[in-house]
Amino acid sequence: MTEMTAQFSATDADRIVEKLARGEVAWARTSLARRCEMLDRFQQLVVDHAQEWVDLACEMKGLPKDSPLVGEEWISGPWAVLSYLNSLRHTLAVLEEGGDPLEPFTMRSVPGGRLAIDVLPHTMWDTLLLNGYRAELWMQPGVDRARMRARAGLGQRRPYETRGGVLVLGAGNITSIVPSDVLYVLFADNRVVALKLNPIADRLEGVMRRIFAPFIEVGAVQVLTGDVELGSALAYHPGVAAVHMTGSEATHDAIVWGSGERGVANKAAGTPVLDKPITSELGGAAPVVVVPGKWSKRDLRFHARHVATMRLHNSGCNCIAAQVVVVSSDWAQKGAFLAELRKALAAAPARPAWYPGCDLRVETARALHPNAERVGGTPQRTLIPDLDLSKPDPNAFESEYFGPVLGIAELPGEGEEFLESAIEACNEKLRGTLGANVLIHPKAKKAMGERFERHLSQLRYGTIAVNAWTGLGYLSALATWGAFPGHSLDDIQSGRGVVHNALLLADTERTVVYGPWRMLPRAWLHGSFVLAPKPPWFVDNRSAATTGRLLTYFTAKPRWRSLPAIFWSALRG
Repeated sequence: MTEMTAQFSATDADRIVEKLARGEVAWARTSLARRCEMLDRFQQLVVDHAQEWVDLACEMKGLPKDSPLVGEEWISGPWAVLSYLNSLRHTLAVLEEGGDPLEPFTMRSVPGGRLAIDVLPHTMWDTLLLNGYRAELWMQPGVDRARMRARAGLGQRRPYETRGGVLVLGAGNITSIVPSDVLYVLFADNRVVALKLNPIADRLEGVMRRIFAPFIEVGAVQVLTGDVELGSALAYHPGVAAVHMTGSEATHDAIVWGSGERGVANKAAGTPVLDKPITSELGGAAPVVVVPGKWSKRDLRFHARHVATMRLHNSGCNCIAAQVVVVSSDWAQKGAFLAELRKALAAAPARPAWYPGCDLRVETARALHPNAERVGGTPQRTLIPDLDLSKPDPNAFESEYFGPVLGIAELPGEGEEFLESAIEACNEKLRGTLGANVLIHPKAKKAMGERFERHLSQLRYGTIAVNAWTGLGYLSALATWGAFPGHSLDDIQSGRGVVHNALLLADTERTVVYGPWRMLPRAWLHGSFVLAPKPPWFVDNRSAATTGRLLTYFTAKPRWRSLPAIFWSALRG
């Protein structure tokens, strides 16, 4: 047993903090040009170890190496990190040259006195590989162009002014979260990092050490494994300046207020036991608002599979997984859509409910909702119909399932009336503000005109996806990822602060992602020249593993001659 995996004493924590202090001095002396070089080396190390990384993730999740679902591990692992690296590296290079990172980006005014920045597509490769998708980063109300430009760069505006060491408590579900969070803390906050891996992901320790070698060598990053005592010793150590975590609201509150009765008392009294800043990315009961309209049979089938992906990706063990589908009780096609949704949930490829505690969470949901349906596919897949948004439901509306359980809630109304009431219900009834999805037929959206965007501005979520999944917002490096701003420590919901944000912007509010209603070839038949086929993150994509692997290596070294193989693989999905 190594020092890193042994039980940690106060002396061990002191030694880690002393190393952080030395690393901070070295990081402050590291120029922007040198930091760019470190990112270049980091990128090559990710490429060198990508296959090992994916293999270990598949072992962790019980995925056979020949399963198309391996594509999830490529896309939400190395590919996501490489995409982020490219964008972050470009921002640093512009800052190092004294330029303006926002110069090539277009902006427009959006409702509520906000500015929006087009962040996807940004490059020619985005246009080709994510054709039909776009994303905007919305700033907080009242932030003008001058203020945006004045603060762009965050901690890299003065790289020599470091801000201490941070304990990063890593996620155990999506493997790109850890490296992306660490990079954000290093560059946006300009802090050095003690990274404690989630015990679920301990097998990735070696890969994380190897890819972070440029930062470990200067002392800017330490990779640690261990039990809860390690995290506790470091979180409350006076030499650690801040904490960043990804996990559950319960874990956050235990860190901030203490556990058990003591934590309840401290929270009630407003006396946190953590006396330093904490940022967090937590989950919630993420909604899918299905706006009624006149859908074709293929529309119903495709978007039912879309919703099934939102729930079943990573076996439902995502903080952004869809949890409550909000449909209109007056929609003539409600029954047809729900029938397609049941089929899609049952037909999706079987996979283990791998995350610890999943079986218990599923059993609890079924016990509390006697009308819950086992929809097949795997023993845990569950659909809970007839949820009532007019009544509190601590399980479906306030707790995160973190497993393959999907609820259906109905509201009356058509068109804008329904959308308005659905937005109010999502804001007021559902716990969490990380992400919300809206499915709306292009004709219904067109009929609302500018009013549709005004409705979106009322939806208080950190990422909103229109005819797309908020998971694409997570994958969009130039966008932000995190809860809607404004949560207090005693009502944290989906957390505080953001990550990703490769433009290093302050005062951001949300990301809005738009996707195509139809994919190739159906889009062309309806006069929409969208090149995108079925997305590789769909759980029923048959070529996702190959497409994900090809995208990963292409992102590290884009070349025209690599595109035909990617397109051919994508079209076979």
